[in-house]
Amino acid sequence: MNVLTVPNGIVVALFGIVLSASFCDICWTKRNRIVLAAGTAAILLLQGAITFGASWDAMQELYPFTTHLPLAAVLGVLSGDWLWPTISVFAAYLCCQLRRWAALLVVALMPTPADWLQPAIEMLVTLPLLAALLRYVAPSARSFAHYPRSMQLQFGVVPLAGYLSDYVTRIYTSLLADGNQAAVEFMFFVSSVMYIVFIFRFSAEESARGQLEQTRNNLKLQVGQAVREIEALRTSQQQTRAYRHDLRHHLQYISACIENGRGEQAQEYIQSICSEIEASKVTIYCENEAANLIFSSFAGRSESCGVPLNIQAHIPQLISVAETDLCVLLSNALENALRACRRMKAENGPVYIEVTAREKNGHLFLQFVNPCPEGIQFENGLPVTNAEGHGIGVRSICAIVEKYKGLSDFSVQEGRFILRVSL
Repeated sequence: MNVLTVPNGIVVALFGIVLSASFCDICWTKRNRIVLAAGTAAILLLQGAITFGASWDAMQELYPFTTHLPLAAVLGVLSGDWLWPTISVFAAYLCCQLRRWAALLVVALMPTPADWLQPAIEMLVTLPLLAALLRYVAPSARSFAHYPRSMQLQFGVVPLAGYLSDYVTRIYTSLLADGNQAAVEFMFFVSSVMYIVFIFRFSAEESARGQLEQTRNNLKLQVGQAVREIEALRTSQQQTRAYRHDLRHHLQYISACIENGRGEQAQEYIQSICSEIEASKVTIYCENEAANLIFSSFAGRSESCGVPLNIQAHIPQLISVAETDLCVLLSNALENALRACRRMKAENGPVYIEVTAREKNGHLFLQFVNPCPEGIQFENGLPVTNAEGHGIGVRSICAIVEKYKGLSDFSVQEGRFILRVSL
């Protein structure tokens, strides 16, 4: 113990308290600042009483009980949690080693260092080191407070192991100074184990992230396709309105052809107009324009495939579901039903699609029914398939249902596949 030992002890205590508090997700109101300041003062007074009433060594041995435990309790009260404030104290203690190593490096370079040099260097590097940690490390550390407890515990293993190793091998015993092999190798062992755990967890998270990215890209493609279909159908609808508006001009042209004895030319013109109007026809199923356009599009596709499509829809124009989400939901459900009907038709089975859609009290209810082949497999209540490119529609439907905190149900009853959605 030298003349700078006690001042350095005060500095490192303040360093650890400030850093521990910055790692916690706490709203630093005036009251919380006062509570932390009062707790800090009480901790320093208790350290001083033990140091001057007993000894410096006694204070170090009681440090976990006079400093770390009270600090974790204060931070726990301020944050409303206990796990992450405790881990924050261990992590801040681990960061205190940076001060020690910076001083040890300088001492190692000096030929005959004085005994006060190491605490002097530790005190000198404290402020810039603390500033760097508060700016670059503390924000990331605070974000862990919102992570699952399993991840918080995994993060806290290394700081806890370093804390226990330091006190067991250096403060309470001299195992490290005596060169005990287990004491020397302990942190290398912990680092190796945590590195392996990190590899496994990182690989699993990357795989999950890749699947989410793929699903998001598929959703973007489906939304884009739905928007393109809507725009195409709107264009057709506008063309129909234009034909009705220009009907007088068409009739004048036809009348002129007849007056001039060009009956065949008039007949051809009439047939071309009828074909264009029929191709751009949009059936009115309900008040909602987006739903009408999707239903009309699939009605044409179903007719070309020889699949009867029965739609009973009562959806108002203004609903709580976004237009793009409604289009993706209807398109995926009808696409899956139409695909199943094609398979059934190839096997000479019955084919039909029944759609029921209604809105009541701000809630949208949809039901899709179609025949299905036997042997559909379900996993966690969802139909699964090994066919490449399939299953995306089901995930898209589930993603939209989850977005609106709704309900969905996939089932097979008497050879019929039934999808019910409530949003």
